[in-house]
Amino acid sequence: MALATDLAISVTGLTRRFGARVAVQSLDLSVPAGTVYGFLGPNGSGKTTAIRCMLGLLRADAGKVSIFGESDPVRRLDGVGAIIETPRFYAWLSGRANLEICEAYLPEHRHGQIDEALERVGLLSRAHDKVSGYSLGMQQRLGIARALLGRPRLLVLDEPTNGLDPQGMRDVRELIRRLAQEGMTVFISSHLLSEIQAVADTVGIVLKGRRVAEGRVSELLRASAGDSGAVEIELGGPDLNAIRREVATLDGVSVLPETDPTRVLVRSERLPASELNRALVSQGVALDALSVRAASLESLFLSLTESEEVQ
Repeated sequence: MALATDLAISVTGLTRRFGARVAVQSLDLSVPAGTVYGFLGPNGSGKTTAIRCMLGLLRADAGKVSIFGESDPVRRLDGVGAIIETPRFYAWLSGRANLEICEAYLPEHRHGQIDEALERVGLLSRAHDKVSGYSLGMQQRLGIARALLGRPRLLVLDEPTNGLDPQGMRDVRELIRRLAQEGMTVFISSHLLSEIQAVADTVGIVLKGRRVAEGRVSELLRASAGDSGAVEIELGGPDLNAIRREVATLDGVSVLPETDPTRVLVRSERLPASELNRALVSQGVALDALSVRAASLESLFLSLTESEEVQ
């Protein structure tokens, strides 16, 4: 476990209620300094509420939050840049003018970084255009530029790739990597699991306001995959239920939730792929394809979600 002095964010027992509904329940998070931390959970799981409590935008009913060892609600925000949900701007002003307004609220020694921030997000050439002419993706990038003003030690991004095309998503991913290499801590909330897996060192997964998993991505995936890894089975025929029924009879093999209706994804903890293939074929189940893939955050996330729903 990281020492408190090694943590960018430490959350202990965070709880937030809205009337009778508990949005965040006894949440514990440990975000190592200088890393990219992915904060994952389905819609309504309490992610944004938790972030708002961390940043003092909502008052928690219980629990403690410290950022770089500082627990005072005001002082702990020094050196923090953030986007919470959709960034908002003055549409009739230029991108640069919007950033100049925000820069005016920063200490004077942190001024003079607007061009640097705009260049980092690829908007320097459009700096003098009105925000009303920006696409949704451009506004998202302008929000990231605004969060980078003052060169924060901690950058909190809530769904930073919303509205971005594939090129824009790749640019943001590369930017996050560069910032982490420079020593910045980046805390990302996202539903795009493949994007998180591509950049995050550590993740925390929340369901119904509770943390259900936290750790280094490599360690969580290793534990999730088991000894044999996940086996992905793709069928050309229409009867996927036959696959599911037969897999359910095999020891150490389980069906994972999958969003693609043309395939069945199973996790085998004991049977190698070749033996699993023989077991299915011997029962008259024809396969178009069988391939072994590395465990992913998607399979881990869906497995945890399914387990929570069963409880």
